[in-house]
Amino acid sequence: MQVIFLKDLKNQGKKGEIKEVSDGYAINFLIKKGYALKKTEGSLNKLNEEIKENNELDKKNRELALKTKEKLDCLVLNFKVKESQGRMFGSISTKQIKEELDKLGFSFNKKQIENKIINTLGYHNLNLNLYKDIVATIKIHTEGI
Repeated sequence: MQVIFLKDLKNQGKKGEIKEVSDGYAINFLIKKGYALKKTEGSLNKLNEEIKENNELDKKNRELALKTKEKLDCLVLNFKVKESQGRMFGSISTKQIKEELDKLGFSFNKKQIENKIINTLGYHNLNLNLYKDIVATIKIHTEGI
């Protein structure tokens, strides 16, 4: 029996994949647990519509990420930190960077911000993962008080 996988199943199939499996396995496990559907004309049409919707959503998200990248590439975040003899006390955390970006109207998950230790004075480049392969670079400027 040919089935269309609805979810990824380790060592069996990935979402959207069409595979030939035994009838008993398909009926008693895959279809019953919601991992797959029997391959029919209707289920193929449903799969094609879902793929088309995902492609349109991907295109919109990519355009939005590119617009955000343009804004972020020219952005400089300034941090005033305590220092003594040119050395900084402590470091700038991703949490602090996220809070500064939130103040400017950007909303990011902490995991999207590159985990980089900034513990020296001056300018530093920091990468933000906006989308699958779109990365923006912001400048961080630390100056002593």
